[in-house]
Amino acid sequence: MAGMGPPPKNPAQRARRNATFAMTTLPMEGRKGRAPAWPLIPDVVLTARRQMAADKVELLEYELTEAESMQKRAALERKLDVARERLAILEAQLREQRKLEALLWKDLWKLPQAVQWERLSWLRDVAQYVRFKVMAELGDMDSAKEARQWSDRLGLSPMSMLRLRWQIAEDETAPRRAARPATPATSTTKQPAGPDPYAALRAV
Repeated sequence: MAGMGPPPKNPAQRARRNATFAMTTLPMEGRKGRAPAWPLIPDVVLTARRQMAADKVELLEYELTEAESMQKRAALERKLDVARERLAILEAQLREQRKLEALLWKDLWKLPQAVQWERLSWLRDVAQYVRFKVMAELGDMDSAKEARQWSDRLGLSPMSMLRLRWQIAEDETAPRRAARPATPATSTTKQPAGPDPYAALRAV
């Protein structure tokens, strides 16, 4: 009828406002067992830079032995000091990167999320996050941005876990422990006797 609005929808076609989505429950105690083998090769960029720096040091050392004038030797020595410093920094970066990657990789595979990573075969994804995260800790700001994006993909924040439909199992024993009445302490110390009500009476 005109003016009465559209007819009501069939109940079977109505959207359920209280519809819930299935969640994957992850164990609160985390993943058990050893971490998988590290799947990535060493950092190609840092490795190449380190090799170039080593070649530069070797070249300058050779030129220094061939230099004849004191002025040229002094200039080469200054360049050699800079090249050696650069090489030392790159070697330290590679060394620290390998150490930090191993530590972070081991820690991540103890998390509850690691159970789902293993089910989904996300080994290389987790390793890529580890690499960017470690590079960010070593001072690379571009890697810090990448690490945040990979963190969201892997469910390492509450919001990203919600998007992935992951939830961590609750500790079912915690409410019972909280509701359990405290046992009063039993004291074995004898309490001092109160005042004698007959102390004020005198014998007649």
